[in-house]
Amino acid sequence: MGGAFLAAAVLARLGSRIELPTIPLFILAGILLGPHTPGIVLVSDPHDLEMLSALGLVLLLFYLGLEFHLDDLKAGGRKMALAGGTYLALNVGAGLGFGFTLGWGTSEALVLAGVLGISSSAIVTKVLVDLGRIGNPETKPVLGIIVVEDIFLALYLAALQPVLSGADSLSAAVMDGAGAFGFLLALAVAARYGTKLVGRFIATKDDELLVISFLGVAVFVAGVSEWFGVADAIGAFMVGLMLGGTTSGDRIRKLVHPLRDAFGAIFFFAFGLSINPGDLPTVLWPVLAAVAVTLVMNILAGLSAARIFRFGAGPAANISTTLLARGEFALILATMAAGASLDVRLAPFIAGYVLILAVLGPLAAGRSHWLARVLPDGRRGGDGDGGGRPDGPRRLEEASAAS
Repeated sequence: MGGAFLAAAVLARLGSRIELPTIPLFILAGILLGPHTPGIVLVSDPHDLEMLSALGLVLLLFYLGLEFHLDDLKAGGRKMALAGGTYLALNVGAGLGFGFTLGWGTSEALVLAGVLGISSSAIVTKVLVDLGRIGNPETKPVLGIIVVEDIFLALYLAALQPVLSGADSLSAAVMDGAGAFGFLLALAVAARYGTKLVGRFIATKDDELLVISFLGVAVFVAGVSEWFGVADAIGAFMVGLMLGGTTSGDRIRKLVHPLRDAFGAIFFFAFGLSINPGDLPTVLWPVLAAVAVTLVMNILAGLSAARIFRFGAGPAANISTTLLARGEFALILATMAAGASLDVRLAPFIAGYVLILAVLGPLAAGRSHWLARVLPDGRRGGDGDGGGRPDGPRRLEEASAAS
């Protein structure tokens, strides 16, 4: 574990000199020091870091919830739902069509629909933090799309599991989906009406007790979420929504920073451990084709979201590039596919696809102003903000200075 931290830190320091984002460098450290590449092997079994990796994902999404105010969700709920639905329709639909085009099978096509359709919440969160865009107006639809994706994720996994396991009971799939949706609804009600109660429970002047309290609540709810078939990350996100609105919210945001950064690095390092570069050449052309499809769909989705919120070309480019990365959900689907004995090409395909977009996404997000120059300005007047003004270099410098 110490070696993982040090390797990630050394590569990140080297990358910062040429303004590379930290996420792909953390992943690269995992690949180079994992069991699938020659040389030094720090971690021979990726499962050894599984719990720490899960904690990193939980803390990343918990922080995202802290920054996402309930008033924003209530005020723009309809627009966010429309933007999220449009994003899913474009990307999941394209993924399903791409899967059938490959001809690997119906179950494989359903898996690929999820792989190509869902963004990486962890990488999206890290990009927003690293580039200093948490306060940008276009970040609200980005976060709204992530919430819609996570709700879809819970229902999709519940419906896909019986298909991959060969179960023919539609009622069982419906019951699983209903249970997941019911728990999500309960979390939403708790976030809306339980803020004062939770605030009283964790309120303390002692920073040590406050850290233990908010960490305990976030991890506990994340664990319970998994029992109900809901992603642990969305449970942590909802806890962040609740705690962000309490009197202790500002202190929690400050105290969670070092925890988020440390265990977030372990999450991406562990992600790199699972990738075997030797398998990638066998699926190179399908991977490149899938990356091209995702790029096109994300640009269309970014333009659609910008039009819904009456933003200009700059925010449209930010939305398109920020949501580009794929990650943890794709790896979950790869694990499910392996357990269901599906086409052996799925695992290396997913690894290569995720690796390219995990690297390309943060790089593209930091240079989104290049894309903004060629996108049409979709503003229809009124309540838009940001226009085509690029915010990449200046905000990156501010984020680096703050770090």
